[in-house]
Amino acid sequence: MNSAFAFCGFYVAKADSNLYNQASQVIIARDGKRTVLTMANDYQGSVNDFAMVVPVPVVLTEEQVKVGEPAIIERLDAFSAPRLVEYFDEDPCDRSYLEDEVFRTPAAPQAASEMKESRDNALGVTVEEEFTVGEYDIVILSAKESNGLEVWLRENGYEIPNGASEILQPYIQQNLKFFVAKVNLTEYENTGFKSLRPLMMAYESPKFMLPIRLGMLNAQGEQDLIVYLLSPKGQVELTNYRTVKVPSNVEIPEFIQQEFAPFYKAMFAKSYEQNGKKVAFIEYAWNMANCDPCSAQPLNQEELEKAGVFWLNNGRNRQFNNVFITRLHVRYDRDHFPEDLKFQETANNQLFQGRYIIRHPFREKRDCEAAQTYYQSVRERQDKEAITLSRLTGWNLYDIRKKINFVEFKNVPWWRRIFGS
Repeated sequence: MNSAFAFCGFYVAKADSNLYNQASQVIIARDGKRTVLTMANDYQGSVNDFAMVVPVPVVLTEEQVKVGEPAIIERLDAFSAPRLVEYFDEDPCDRSYLEDEVFRTPAAPQAASEMKESRDNALGVTVEEEFTVGEYDIVILSAKESNGLEVWLRENGYEIPNGASEILQPYIQQNLKFFVAKVNLTEYENTGFKSLRPLMMAYESPKFMLPIRLGMLNAQGEQDLIVYLLSPKGQVELTNYRTVKVPSNVEIPEFIQQEFAPFYKAMFAKSYEQNGKKVAFIEYAWNMANCDPCSAQPLNQEELEKAGVFWLNNGRNRQFNNVFITRLHVRYDRDHFPEDLKFQETANNQLFQGRYIIRHPFREKRDCEAAQTYYQSVRERQDKEAITLSRLTGWNLYDIRKKINFVEFKNVPWWRRIFGS
């Protein structure tokens, strides 16, 4: 039997970012102090009103910013998404079922005039850089106090939510700069794209963090954020919040093959609640050289470079096994995530994936002694799968059992095979 099949089963479904109405997605490629940050825009509304304000550790120049390709984020999402796999039990009379362990799965604006410069100085705001990249007008700002920065942004046509100054102040105290973008309508029309493309920025700083607090200002409730962290070393973890793995390697009923999306959403929500809403979940951690099972093919070298991986051409680092991907899923709100996300690289190369298993019973009638043992064990297995599903999701056990196609079996006396019925 093919060993890959024996371990993995067949991949049949994935839980990608499309499960969530507003899931922000970010790629961070990091090696040492060097970072390439890619931010996908899930902005919904008129591009006239779009404004992005992102605290950054350094002043960025035009050559450090570019427009990315949405397809790369889609590829990373598909490659790292939690997945459903299926196994098919063999004929129990072809071998002793009790001896079978094959199926046991391991567990911007133009230059300012003198009057405008005077106004900027009065507000304590300095325009460090301004340029246009793709469909975006971008300015890099420094500021002395948050009220002045909020006033400057409004006076210069940036639609920002009320109360922004309170959130901006801690960044100013840390001497961070502000990457501010809005849409250049002429350039946007020229691109022919129907949605805004990701923005990428490259910089060097000891700070390894992702600001999320500004995004909470205009949020209606909890938000989902999926971060794809790429490193030549190993897993990336949070230092200021707990990082835990999503429940994985569990056997669930067959009908989940048609209900995988609601299953995963319910399971994630329950795990989120049980962990006090204050953790980040690892959904995938794997070497980019392979996948097992594959919900999508690994990214090739060209795609990895478009994702911001900058170390592939450095001699010994040419191999894909020097790209380790950690997929973190964070659901956050103001009450439970008062701080921005702070990361650290680790040398942990342990592989992990959100993986959920369906085992299809052999349903044809057989009369051998092993078949009777098999049918009884399958019924016990199906009962256990129902309980597991209820525990993971909070779904009603009675409702779950109604959806399960239980294997029927009758105890056949041993002598019937000799004397006949």
